[in-house]
Amino acid sequence: MKLKFQTQGFTASQELTKLLYQKVAKLVQFFDKTIVVEVKISSDKSDTEEGKICSIRMVIPGNDLLANAQCRTSEEAIADAVEALKRQIEKRKTKLNVYKNIASLN
Repeated sequence: MKLKFQTQGFTASQELTKLLYQKVAKLVQFFDKTIVVEVKISSDKSDTEEGKICSIRMVIPGNDLLANAQCRTSEEAIADAVEALKRQIEKRKTKLNVYKNIASLN
């Protein structure tokens, strides 16, 4: 698995980078066929309090999984996007298991 990490509008601290790697490593454990994970964190210049945006794209066989989150801090945005991807992975695995069960009946 390859991780691509990009920030826009600010420089990521070591703590933020370490947190990102930890979260993505846990995410990849759920779906071991991950090819690339692309993470983009940016600052929103609007007047809203939720000024950090995290976009994560998991490149996997079939359709890629995408998640976006906008929160007050980068850490919260990363956590929310990772949780959204976990839910998507669980749905994908459920569908794959259903297809395998149907194929085994034939």
